Amino acid sequence: MGERPPSSEDMEKGREKRQKSRHSMPPPHLCPPPPKPWVPWLMPIVFVVNVAMFMYTMYVNDCPTTGEKCLFPFLKRFSFQPFRENPLLGPAALTLKKLGALELQLVVEGGEGWRLLSCMWLHAGVVHLLFNMLSLLFIGIRLEQEFGFIRIGFLYLLAGIGGSLGSTLHRMRTASPTISVGASGALFGLLGAMLSELLINWTIYVNKCTALLILMVVIAVNMAVGFIPKVDSSAHIGGFLAGFFLGFVILVRPQYGYISSRHLPSTYEGRRKSRHKFYQYVLGITAFVFLVLGYTYGFGKLYGPPALKNLP
Repeated sequence: MGERPPSSEDMEKGREKRQKSRHSMPPPHLCPPPPKPWVPWLMPIVFVVNVAMFMYTMYVNDCPTTGEKCLFPFLKRFSFQPFRENPLLGPAALTLKKLGALELQLVVEGGEGWRLLSCMWLHAGVVHLLFNMLSLLFIGIRLEQEFGFIRIGFLYLLAGIGGSLGSTLHRMRTASPTISVGASGALFGLLGAMLSELLINWTIYVNKCTALLILMVVIAVNMAVGFIPKVDSSAHIGGFLAGFFLGFVILVRPQYGYISSRHLPSTYEGRRKSRHKFYQYVLGITAFVFLVLGYTYGFGKLYGPPALKNLP
């Protein structure tokens, strides 16, 4: 005898069992695609501009016309000032001042606030330029690959201005007549941003402590170099602090395990992690407040009302 064909009631029960077993299955392992690295172009352009500005500075300097015994006279108008005047192999201080070096009297009394920005593109000599451009290529390009040109360009400029403010405020306290040039403030800002980026995105790193230790050693070595005589350590500290707080605001990334809705299947009904952790919001808001207060204090001391200028 043959088997009895399944009734409609049996078919309905089988369908319910299949649906239950489907819902009881664990969700598939979901992994968002890794972020595509940005193609760096802004930091290489900054590199080229800095080198071109140094060449133009040497052209304007034209050491042979000053009557001094120039270094490497075969370079003609690109030859360097005497070693006793500029041991970094570069132009005269008067040339740097003419092209936009940072000087307290001109910035505050002369109203030439543009020097807070222009001094970032000038360098005191070949040695100065070489060290800064190597740092720019190793640090700036890596950050631009990870975060893109908009955020890193914004960070570079604001950190550079922060370094210029730090240098100017230091000169107000010491009444120093010296000038200041260089991209060091902006570069220390990139270092500071690397530290804050590591801290605020702590959950996504694997070898956290190792990365933190290496970064702290790099920062300590660079800070120590800043205390060599004739090096503007106040610009380094100002740029580092600006970059450190900016990193908490503009370099924050989603926490580990977060998956964007566009990378989830339409049938997925599992629990999703929030984009950011609570501590990331706290650090970002706190850093933003410090940035507003810091820049307000700095510009207020230079150009604000007497109430701000008289602050310690």
